[in-house]
Amino acid sequence: MTEELVFYTNPMSRGRIARWMLEEIGQPYRTELLTFGETMKAPEYLAVNPMGKVPAIRHGDTIVTECAAICAYLAETFPEKTLAPRPEERARYYRWMFFAAGPLESAVTMKALGFEIPQERLRMAGCGGFGDVMNTLEKAVSGSTYVTGERFTAADVYVGSHIGWGLGFGSIEKRQAFVDYFGRISEREAYKRANALDDEAGKTMQAA
Repeated sequence: MTEELVFYTNPMSRGRIARWMLEEIGQPYRTELLTFGETMKAPEYLAVNPMGKVPAIRHGDTIVTECAAICAYLAETFPEKTLAPRPEERARYYRWMFFAAGPLESAVTMKALGFEIPQERLRMAGCGGFGDVMNTLEKAVSGSTYVTGERFTAADVYVGSHIGWGLGFGSIEKRQAFVDYFGRISEREAYKRANALDDEAGKTMQAA
C-alpha cells in the first residue's frame, strides 16, 4: 500500500513552491491548510515542524520541511518522474539549488526589509552584495534552457519559483534573462495546476 503524502501549507506562502513540485511528481496527496500565527503555532503542527512554518510534507512516517529539501526529496523518492539530476547534472543541480536557498533567499529578504549591508561588512555576509547575487543568478539561467542544461529538473522548480515570485513582487531585478527563463518554465502544466489549486485555496480560506 502506498504511504500517504500529506502537504501542509498556506496559499500565501513558500508552500506554492512545494505545491508545484507535488504537481510535477503527479502522486496523490492530501492538503492541510494552516493559518499564520494560529494553526501553524498549534501543538499539533509544531509536532510536524517545530518552527511553526509552512510548507512541510509528511510521507508515511517521514517528515520533510524546507522548500529546497522538499523538492529534492520528492525528486529522489519518485525517480520515474526524472526530476532528480543525472550524474553529469549533479554539480549544476546542487550548486544552483543551494545558491537559491542560501545567498539568493538571504539577499532578497534583506533587501525587502530595507537592510543594506555596509560595504566594509560584505565579507561577513554569506550572501555578499545584492548586485553580485543578481549577476550570479543571471549566470544560472543563461546559456542553457534550464538550470542543469537542456532538461527540466527539481532545481528549476526551486530556482524558478524564487524568480517568478521576485518578478511578481519586484524583489528581484527585471532582467531579460529572468523574464525569459521564467516564461519558459511557467508554461508547464504542473505549474499551472499548482497555481490554480493555490488560488482556489486562497479564496476558500478568505471565505471561511
